[in-house]
Order: sequence, then C-alpha cells, then structure tokens
Amino acid sequence: MKIFVYSSVFYPNVGGLETVILNLAHEFVAHGHNVKLATQTSTSEDDNFSFEVIRCPTINQLLNLTHWCDICFHGCISLKAIWPVLILRKPLVVTHQTWYLYPGSKLTWQGALKNWVTRFAASNIAPSQAIAAELPVPVTVIPNSYQDDIFYEMPKVRRDQDLVFLGRLVSDKGADLLIDSLALLKQKGLEPNLTIIGQGTEEPNLREQVKRLGIAEQVKFLGTQFGYPLAQILNTYKIMVVPSRWQEPFGIVALEGIACGCVVVGSEQGGLKDAIGLCGVTFPNGSVEGLTQILADLLLHNTKLNLYRASQETHLARHRKSSVAKTYLQVLEGIIQ
Repeated sequence: MKIFVYSSVFYPNVGGLETVILNLAHEFVAHGHNVKLATQTSTSEDDNFSFEVIRCPTINQLLNLTHWCDICFHGCISLKAIWPVLILRKPLVVTHQTWYLYPGSKLTWQGALKNWVTRFAASNIAPSQAIAAELPVPVTVIPNSYQDDIFYEMPKVRRDQDLVFLGRLVSDKGADLLIDSLALLKQKGLEPNLTIIGQGTEEPNLREQVKRLGIAEQVKFLGTQFGYPLAQILNTYKIMVVPSRWQEPFGIVALEGIACGCVVVGSEQGGLKDAIGLCGVTFPNGSVEGLTQILADLLLHNTKLNLYRASQETHLARHRKSSVAKTYLQVLEGIIQ
C-alpha cells in the first residue's frame, strides 16, 4: 500500500502530533508499506528516516504525492493541504489530534470548515473519547502510542525522588498550580521535592513564585530533556504530575511517565484521563485544593502507589507503537480493499 502522510508539523519539532505521526510512519514502513511524508516544518539536517520526507511542499508536489498514493493519511485537517485530496478524490483518513472546537468556546470559521471537511474522509480517527465527542461525524477511537523503545522501567535506577513535571512552561500546562500545591503541602508538614522539566515563557514567573512561597529548596528546574536521558530521569521519580488547566486532547507525556514507573496525577477533563487509565488519579482542572489532597494522600500512603502500578503493563500494551499502528492499518486496508 502506498501511503501519503501529511502533517503540518513534524520532526525536529517536539509535540503530541509530531510524536504520533513519527511513530505511525515508521511502523507503516515496518509493516511493509511504502510511505512518503510531507510537512510544513522547515528543513532538518537529520532526515534519517525509513521513509521520504518532503518539507514545505509546493503545489505540484502536493498534487503529485496525492496522485501517487493509494490512500492519504492526514495528521489533523490542514486547510492548506486538503484540496488535492478533494480534487483527485483519493481515499482520506484523518487522525484528529486536537480540538477544532474547544469545549465551551465559540466556533470559528476555520473550525467550522474543518468540521465540514470531516464529512469527506473515508474514516475519522481520534485518540480519545473527548475529541471524538466534539466531531460531527462517526469516529473511530484509537489511542496514541509512545516511544516504547525509549521510555521503560530501568530496574538499576534508584527511584528516590518524589514529584516531576514534564511539559512546556506555559500557563495552559499549569505548573504554577503544582507549585501552589507544594506550598500547601508544606503547611501540612509534607515537603516533597519537585523537578520541573521543560522550558517556556512562564519560566521566570515560576522561578519567582517558588522563591515567594519559600519552597526554593524543594524545587529544581532542569530545562528541556530528551530521549533516553529523559527516561533515565523519569525512572527516579515516584509521581508525575500533569496539572493542565486546559482540556488535553490526549496526553502522551502521561504514557511516558507510566512507562518509566511513575504514578500519574493529572487533570480530569479532556482526553488526559484516557492516557492515565487506572495508572493514576485525576483531579478537577485548575483545582489546587483537589491536587493537594491527592498528593498528600499518595505521599502519606506510599503503598497506594503500587496499586496504581499494578495496572501498568495491561494499560501500556494498548499504547505500544506496533499495536497502535496495526489498528490504524486495519482501518486503512479496509478502505482500499
């Protein structure tokens, strides 16, 4: 099968969509299919992939790639790239990895147009029930995968650290909520350490917040970490906290934490609860009090951590790269048969 994959963003960018598309493209090739991928992400000097990557494609390149393939596979709907599929009437499968209409917000013309385009897809796929519920067409829910060759438990690494946050340091991700919670825990006589991994525009404010609350000795900032070194770091922590204010479409970071042996505490709205499964606990988005209560319970009763870890293997089996890709390929192959 000749598969033309389109994703507006791709490696070397780092994010949920980028990870999903990278994993699927490699796995499609591993399962014997011919893959070409086009993206608007500018040229990388390290395009050492098992498939051809066309960066910033021209109009003619988009038309030629669409004409070449048996099926078009798009990572989210891009209004810049959908037209060749509609003109050439090629089978289209879209994996919707984010909101076109954020829950509770007003529909924009771009979102309305993307929702309209979903009707032309042979199959629409979403990683979570939350995303599926917001789309105006029937949707197949297929969970996202994670880099299972990088993120796994390392028995020789000592798990002697308490809390870790991993993500962009922007207001939506809620690192400030976790810092406020740490201060409340201190008032209760609990002083866990916290490591914040990531960079972003909120970093100066977060550093100032830590000092103002008098918990500087408990918190360290590690900046951005990647790959195997990141997995080694995560293996030293007991609890990963994902305190997003906004409703995450899914939450691959939670899978990475679970795979490295962390129990995940995350916000409950959106698709993050699908990523956490039975391997952690959720709290109401934006609730410092709810987060603090859960963290205090886990810190005071460490035996509970093992109960959540008991579900790890069963949960992760659904999210391994090969398993997720096989489910996607069943959809694609069913369309062109």
